[in-house]
Formats: sequence, structure tokens, C-alpha cells
Amino acid sequence: MKIIIVGCGNVGTTLTEQLSEEGHDITVIDSRESVVENVVNTYDVLGVTGNGTSINVQMEAGVETADLLVAVTGYDEMNLLCCLIAKRAGVRHIIARVSNPMYSQEVNFFKEELGLSMIINPQMAAAGEMAKLLKFPSALNIEHFEKSRVELVTYKLEEKSLLSHKKLKDLGTLLQGNILIPIVERGDRVIVPDGEFILEPKDEITFFGSTRRIVEFFRKIGIQTTAVKDVIIVGGGRTSIYLASQLIDMGVKVKIIEKDVSKCEMLIDMLPKAMIINGDATDKELLAEEGIAEAEAFVANTSIDEENIMLSLYAQSLSDVKTITKVHRISYDEIIEKLDLGSIVYPKYTAAESILKYVRGKRKTINSSDIETLYQLNDKRVEALEFIIRENCPVIGKTLQEISWKPGVIIGCINHKRHTTIANGQSVIQQGDSVVMITTITGMRNIENALQ
Repeated sequence: MKIIIVGCGNVGTTLTEQLSEEGHDITVIDSRESVVENVVNTYDVLGVTGNGTSINVQMEAGVETADLLVAVTGYDEMNLLCCLIAKRAGVRHIIARVSNPMYSQEVNFFKEELGLSMIINPQMAAAGEMAKLLKFPSALNIEHFEKSRVELVTYKLEEKSLLSHKKLKDLGTLLQGNILIPIVERGDRVIVPDGEFILEPKDEITFFGSTRRIVEFFRKIGIQTTAVKDVIIVGGGRTSIYLASQLIDMGVKVKIIEKDVSKCEMLIDMLPKAMIINGDATDKELLAEEGIAEAEAFVANTSIDEENIMLSLYAQSLSDVKTITKVHRISYDEIIEKLDLGSIVYPKYTAAESILKYVRGKRKTINSSDIETLYQLNDKRVEALEFIIRENCPVIGKTLQEISWKPGVIIGCINHKRHTTIANGQSVIQQGDSVVMITTITGMRNIENALQ
């Protein structure tokens, strides 16, 4: 596909990297010449320096022959105007980033009136991810598959855990065939384990199954499964507003620390049930006064990565508090992943995943398998995809053991007529089923790509 990306911030750059890796013809637009040059040289794409709301700039980028335009600048109104111009120029598929909470009730209006294919809100998506983690605080990461009603839950194994030093095949009575362990991350390695694999402390284990089954399993091995009762959020930006609203609806006590007085006044108006504290969260005395040592959860959610990292590390040094750290910057992902920061949320990835799923869906061939859900895991080295099986798909009517799968492919579950089962060798895929696949092969567009 020929794709134009307007805006080379964190989301735009991440999207450029992933889509160019999948062989798309990418042109980026940004008003900052040095930024455009850097993206062009790094990812081998075309670039145009200028304002994306200019028809001349879009024409220079090839808007008349583009299949998709994605506007992801930091300004909602600019993104909407970019999309309006692209639509008038004949682009069939357009996606806009709209982040301001003020517009959250008007998303459907924008989609209908401007003919948008999708609206993405990285801050709202990040807040939703954080809220899921606070519902299930023992998890490092949670991904949900709507059609199949199953989840991927990542947990870091502790020395005292009942699972430590155990072979997977010896966990049969605990797992009971209702839960899979498809991925284990150990240090820098991502492993697809077999029955002889021995779990070790500090392994990051991904469990796959229904929410109920995973909760039951975690309870059996003594892991907390109940939502937190209170949380301290540092930073009063958009993500915090979305997050606090969700948590308050869940009955969680929310305290927000923000050093900007004007932001505090706005937060008081928008979140009357939250406690708003005006102060600098890097002040240890302030954190102590606000009860950081007793809090069940701590969310470092400022606009500065270094501050978020420092605050989370400090919070963990005081207690076993559940920490969530928001990170924007792309450059230091590998270093950040090695720090013990609890759960890390990257808004750029949550936004990119949604767009990537849309693009892959548009590349599908007739009668191929649709991508319903897409998640990138383990620093983008693993993908979990949910496919709808269409007519004439070559896997129909065969047991899984009869199908020749590529190495690194695991079929997690099959949803047949709204009944979901964890897959085994005798499971059969039928037309209309939704199938969840976990794989170390990235860039798949349909289930046929997983066949040898």
C-alpha cells in the first residue's frame, strides 16, 4: 500500500518503522526538516518537509495516488484538517489522531462527517491499558481478545512461587488443559517452551486462557487477583484524566499529584471525586505525606520519561506497591526493559497496533483470513493475532496436528459458534471460527502465512 504519514513524533515514527518493515511504500510529512531527514535516512522512506494541512504539500507527497493517509501530529485540529484535505483529494482510507478529552464525546460525529476510517487516541488507549493492570495488579501486561473471550497475561516469576524450578509438563494438574504457557522471556531470549522446559525465577511468563480460568489458576498459586483499592497518579495530563475517570467508576480511590496550579484547577473541575494535590512529586517529603508507602498502586505518568522511571524505582524501594511507568521515548527501549519498573506502558505502541491491524486487514486477499485483533509483545518480537476464518481457507476441516505449521507458531484457542476451547492437536478449524495465534514470526497478514 502507498501510505502517507503526517507527523513524525513518537507515534508517527513507530508507525513508519513498522509499516516500512512490512514492505509498504511510505512517505512522511513533517514541518521540521531535521526530523524528516532523520526518519528518511533511518527507515529508507520518502519525506516531504512542510505543513500537512497544505494541499500543495500533500500533492508533493503523492496524495492523489495514496491508499491511506494517517495524521498523527500533536494537534487534533491539524490532524482533522489533514484528513479532510486528503479525503477531498480522493484518498479512500484516512486515520486521525484525536487526543483531547474535550472531543471524546464527538468521535462518531468526526468519523461520519469527515469520512474517517478510524480515530486513534493514544492517551485513552494507554489509560485503558493501565486500568486493566490495576484490576489485575499481579500482571505485568494484559491483552484481551474480544471475539474469543480469552486473555494473554504476563507475570514475572518470583523465587518463592510454586512454579519456580518446575517443568511445564509437571504443571498439568494446575493448568488442567484450560491454560497455555506459549511464551517465556528469559533475559534477552524469547522462548516457545515445550513440556521439558523448566521455569526459573525472574522469567516473564505469558499465560493464555479465559479470564476466569487464569484468575482461578493465579489464586491456586497464591497470586493477587483483586483490583487495587487506591492509587497515586503523578502527572495531570490527558492520560491521567482518562485513567482517573475509569478508576473512579471502578470504585478505586484516586489521588493525583500535579505541580502546575492551572492544571490542578482543571482537574478539580473534571474529576470532582479524585483528590488533587498541587506539588512536585520528586519531593520525597511530599510523597511521604501523601502516603506512598501505604498505597496499593503508583502510576508515574508525567511527560518526562526520566522522571517517571525515577519515581517508579523510588516507589518500589519503599514497598511492594504495584507500579505502572509510562514511557514515550523510542531510543532507550532496550535499556528500560531491563529495569525493574513493574508494568511499562508505551502509548506509541498501543496506537501503532491499532493502525497496523487496520492496514494488514486492508491488504487481505479475497477469501483470506481477516485479522480481528493484533498485539505486539516482548518488545515486538512476538505477535498475538486473532483471525476470522473465511471460505476456502486451506486449514478448514483439518486437525491442528494434520496442518504443517511454521516453527514458532502456536494456535492458542478456537472459538466455534461462541464456544471457546484451548487448542490441542485434535482441534479442528471450521469456516467462521475465530482463531488466536501466538507467533515469533512478525508481519503475518492471514493464517495462510503461518503454513509451511
